[in-house]
Amino acid sequence: MDRMALRRTFGRFATGVTIVTCSTDEGVHGMTANSFTSVSLDPALVLISIDNKAKMAARLREAGHYGLNILSQQQMALSNHFAGRPSDQPIDFDWHEDIPLVRGAMAHLACRVKDVFPAGDHCLFVAEVVDHRHEDESTPPLLFYGGAYRQLHEMAA
Repeated sequence: MDRMALRRTFGRFATGVTIVTCSTDEGVHGMTANSFTSVSLDPALVLISIDNKAKMAARLREAGHYGLNILSQQQMALSNHFAGRPSDQPIDFDWHEDIPLVRGAMAHLACRVKDVFPAGDHCLFVAEVVDHRHEDESTPPLLFYGGAYRQLHEMAA
């Protein structure tokens, strides 16, 4: 199977953009990810999928927690920063206990890892949501589709 063609096919599914954060003895770590899904409301569980080769996979195993920071469309530069195109602007964090949360994100989930499942070239990190908060719904989300950032537009009914 052609991996790049498969990647383009997967890219036809529009997603929101998140920054996954954690803290270890070495400091705060983060990466941009769009592989996030809610799993359950009771108990409150979420899942992220991280490439086994990514440094973040080992850091999440070590930390045992992660923050999910859902970005607004005004935060494209922040997404790029954590996707490997760093900027010189300082990143500020709020904290829920030992879990760093990106200040200014439109929604936050503070999570404790419950299970890690190997899945091909990725690991699935299932976590319990221990805290959450969000901005009002008028803030438009940052979207990713077809390898590019996109904007949400209202549709007429």
